[in-house]
This record gives sequence, C-alpha cells and structure tokens, in this order.
Amino acid sequence: MSSIRSKWAGSAPEQYRVGVGLRHPHYREALLGASSIDFVEIHAENFFAEGGVIQEILTDMTNIYPVSLHSTSMGLGSAMGINQGYLKKLQRLAERIRPLHISDHACFTWGTLGDKPVHAGDLLPLEFTRQSLTVMSDNIDRVQQLLGRRILIENLSAYVEFKHSTLSETGFLTELVERTGCGLLVDLNNLLVNAHNFSDEPAAEAAKHWLQQIPADAVGEIHLAGYTPAERGALIVDDHSQPVSDECWALYRYALQQVGPVSTLIEWDNQLPDWETLLAQAVQARTIIHSELNQRGGMAHAS
Repeated sequence: MSSIRSKWAGSAPEQYRVGVGLRHPHYREALLGASSIDFVEIHAENFFAEGGVIQEILTDMTNIYPVSLHSTSMGLGSAMGINQGYLKKLQRLAERIRPLHISDHACFTWGTLGDKPVHAGDLLPLEFTRQSLTVMSDNIDRVQQLLGRRILIENLSAYVEFKHSTLSETGFLTELVERTGCGLLVDLNNLLVNAHNFSDEPAAEAAKHWLQQIPADAVGEIHLAGYTPAERGALIVDDHSQPVSDECWALYRYALQQVGPVSTLIEWDNQLPDWETLLAQAVQARTIIHSELNQRGGMAHAS
C-alpha cells in the first residue's frame, strides 16, 4: 500500500466523502494525489480491457483513492436482459478493485436486431409501468446476486415523456427499492434538467417535491453537475459542461436536509476544466456538508 493511500484514502467517513468523476485528461494530476477529494468515480466500461497501460493506471489509482464504479451500458431496464459478457467483465473489475459503490441508470440500452443483441449507445428512458418495473427488478436482482452486493440506481435525464406511464418516476424508483433492496444515486442536475424541460412549476420546487417522495434511507450517493443554459422555452441538454449551478448548489443543501449526508460526486464530462477547478467544486460540496452538519450540531460525528 502506498504512502499516499495511507495518508488520504478513507480520511472521511463514507457518508461524508466527496469525490470527482475521473476523466482521461486528469489522470496525471489525480495520480499525484489530492488532499481535497476522498474518492474518484470511473466509468466501468473504460477499464474492462485486460492488461496494458490502462490496467496499470487503474492499479496506481486504487492505491491512492477509493473508487466508485459507474456503469453506462448495463441497461438494467432492458426487456431482453443484460449481456452476459458485460456482466462477467463488470464482475471481474469489481472483484479486483472492491469499489466504494457500483451504479447504473434507470434506463434501457439493449435490444435485438434480427436475432443479435444490439446496444443503443445511449441511455434510453423507460415507460414507468408495472411491466417495466418487473423487468428492471428482475435484472437488478440478477446483478446483485452476481456481484454479492447492493447497487445504486440513478435517475435519468430524459427528453421525452411517455403517455403510457402508469407510475410516477418517484413511485417507480420507490417500488424498485422495495422489491430489490437496491439503493438510489440521486443526480440533482438531472432533476433540474427534467423539471426545466417538463414541469409546469418552477424547476427548483419541482425538484424539491421529487426529493420528498423518495425513500431517504435508500439514497447512497448524490451527483452534482452543470449544464449549458438554453433560451427560454428551449430544450435543455444535460451536457455536464459547466460548473455546478447556483440552483443546483441550493438544491444540494435541501437534499442533505432530506436524506442526510451521503457520498457526493462532482461530474464534469465536456469542456473539462483544469484539475484545480474541479477540485474546488469538491471543496465547495464539502463546505456545504459541514455547514449542514453544524446546523444540526453534528460536526462532532464528522470529525
């Protein structure tokens, strides 16, 4: 175990950890170690390859930070099930690095073309129906049995709403937790994007109402991000290309009041900033956590 890991990793209790999404341009800086983050998140699919320099980088990274595995291709809502080859790769990766969390989205990605499985290359929204709920519950059960642990399910940024949905998104996710014992990864930026695009009430209020309707004790992680503003009435795209917005920071404070402190991640995928700018966002998240704990008289438990 490296001296860097013994100094930094696990420096905060799990529920107070603040991390960043690790992208290729930041590998070098991240490998130098950073006192202002407690974990990094990687996209699982980027590390499925056997051998080579990418595995050496992963080994070095796990010697410095706890790692959260975030999948984008599992397709837990896919009616055809989940690709067996994908699951085996995910299982090998999880066994190797023993991640802090494993997560994916409430979406589908797999279908068939003729008799061959085809991946959509995107996160496709679900109809919130009993049938979709059964499909996704069965797939989550299979994954959790294979991995031997709970996974977290993230709410999706969606650009369509289905007329045939018979459940609300929060109702769907709540029943998913009850059926499978999975946890929730709440992406606050996704809530705001969806609210701006579809809600008749102000986005911040719609997002707060959403948070009031999910089981607080199921939330295992929060994602924070920013998006490119659009003209009034135009569709907002969740492009993760901006700093966390003031609106999202305010919602984060409210979320912590609702669900308590949980692991928090800063996501930034496009128009990447320099490493120090990304770390500064993590510092801001930690400052908000400590502020909320102070108000509760809980700082003694966070130290």
